[in-house]
Amino acid sequence: MTEHATRPGPHVVALGTAGGPRWWDRPGETPRSGISTAVVVDDAVYLVDCGQGTGRQLARAGLRLDRVRGLFLTHLHSDHVVDLAALLLFGQFERKDRDAGPIAVRGPGSRGTLPPVSRHATAMPRAVAPWNPTPGTVDMVEQLCAAYATDLNDRIFDSLTRPPSEHYEVRDIALPAGTGFDPDAVVAPEMEPFPVFEDDHVVVTATLVAHPPTAPAFAFRFDTANGSVTISGDTAPCSNLERLAMGTGLLLHEAIDLELIAGRYTDTEMLRATMDHHRRAHTTPRQAGRVAERAGAGALALHHLVPANAPRASWLAAAETFGGPLYVPEDLDVLPFATVQAPPAGLVPEVRR
Repeated sequence: MTEHATRPGPHVVALGTAGGPRWWDRPGETPRSGISTAVVVDDAVYLVDCGQGTGRQLARAGLRLDRVRGLFLTHLHSDHVVDLAALLLFGQFERKDRDAGPIAVRGPGSRGTLPPVSRHATAMPRAVAPWNPTPGTVDMVEQLCAAYATDLNDRIFDSLTRPPSEHYEVRDIALPAGTGFDPDAVVAPEMEPFPVFEDDHVVVTATLVAHPPTAPAFAFRFDTANGSVTISGDTAPCSNLERLAMGTGLLLHEAIDLELIAGRYTDTEMLRATMDHHRRAHTTPRQAGRVAERAGAGALALHHLVPANAPRASWLAAAETFGGPLYVPEDLDVLPFATVQAPPAGLVPEVRR
């Protein structure tokens, strides 16, 4: 049983805490679900990313889809968006209140060009969908709906359901003018956070983070009347993220164990190329601790754990560089971020110096 329903004050529910496409590898333990976080403020819910199992995890947490006001996509890697199709298709059955406004969906626009080929390549790869090889959020939603048009039209015409366009209001996040962003050379230029959404419960700001070759990639901060939470998305250590998270009550940061993940690959060419990516585009626990310390975060929680079956000691290394409360949440754990609020019963910091 989850506690969020009776817990006062803003909080997050860690719907899914695993990163990467191999979230199920956790022998002898319950597998972690794909990365997704619910920010809960009074009766409103805001989702950040929708990895594998997001819809099921919302139900397990007791969070109805008709309470969701916004979905914010940090970037369009499959482990962050694979359940977007499920939300688009099944939302028509879960959101029965015709007076409820559409869910705001905000995510990256197109990269604009294919990424550079890895220096380890021995042949030129062939692009998927070369007519539109880097769709942004709007194009992706349109293409997903087109792929499922048989299902959607059967239900729209025969069962009189409402189409996804009436349940979701989708926009690509437009970058402020003059950032100097370049998807190949400058993926996270120094910049000030900028607003992407606001309602009567939250103000959501974003910034570019360093997750090459994926660009643009974002981190998000949710400010409420009673506290703030910042969610890193996938990123290497990044000064933009530190600026966004300055003084935040809770920072949820991705973390990777580079040594353990290297053991997952048997193909030498793929191993070299993928590890190059991990080193330049992700953050170790010690590095995440330094980011939280420099930002003056009230607490640090590590999620998007790669690999998901790493021993807890891998993540506790963040305590060597961060002096505040450190959490390594399991799926469906509740973490408050109100200015003055005690941790929920049963959830204690891994380390608290």
